[in-house]
Amino acid sequence: MVETPSQQPSDSYVQSFARGLSVIRAFGPQRPQMTLTEVAAATGLTRAGARRILLTLEHLGYVTAEDRRFTLTPRILELGYAYLSATPLWNLALPYMEEVAELTRESCSVSVLDGADIVYILRLSTHKVMSINLAVGSRLPAWVTSMGRVLLAGLPEAEQERLLDQSQIRVYTASTLTDRAQLREALAAVRRDGHACVVQELEPGLQSVAVPIVDRSGRVIAAMNVSGHVNRYTRDEMLAAFLPPLREAARRVNDALLRR
Repeated sequence: MVETPSQQPSDSYVQSFARGLSVIRAFGPQRPQMTLTEVAAATGLTRAGARRILLTLEHLGYVTAEDRRFTLTPRILELGYAYLSATPLWNLALPYMEEVAELTRESCSVSVLDGADIVYILRLSTHKVMSINLAVGSRLPAWVTSMGRVLLAGLPEAEQERLLDQSQIRVYTASTLTDRAQLREALAAVRRDGHACVVQELEPGLQSVAVPIVDRSGRVIAAMNVSGHVNRYTRDEMLAAFLPPLREAARRVNDALLRR
């Protein structure tokens, strides 16, 4: 939806640009193709406003139209690649992630924090361990994921609380940690131990362990994890098998970032 006036930063806000982005974001797995009417409904725009934006995107090559249905084109990937190509982690982390995936025979990922969510920026998948397909650009709630807890634990407490306030904390499984005090304790343990372990809190059968990636100042800028299925490892077995190579990979990424 388009932001309300109270959300808009006055004279610095370019409303037409924001509306264009809202149209792009309206497309997704549930809406890969849309009519003009559907785009207007999904974004809260008028039909006339949605039409102008769609025609502009079509002229620029980001949208194509056939039988009155609009679809994003592969050119839209340029927008995401601009971020990835400008991110040092994109090139630095991948070789070490490949080593981790080869050693553990499990999926290895790197994510960053965006608001109250984590966003995957790198992923090497060896097994499908979730009911949804995770790929670069996928988003998950930070509070209930191993990488998210690593990223939240690296924040000042006030910022941590603000993001927890923004989070939709709810029960996903019988193991989901939803009590705010217990979540604070879990984040304190992550800061103390230098890793986060989440077992079947987001989805039954899914477990993962994550470690931080830091910049020159020691600030946590990303998290790397290994995920697998509980049928293959107990929690302790997972930590014993995954944590040492994961920590070594993160250390080497951190060293590479220092040399840049």
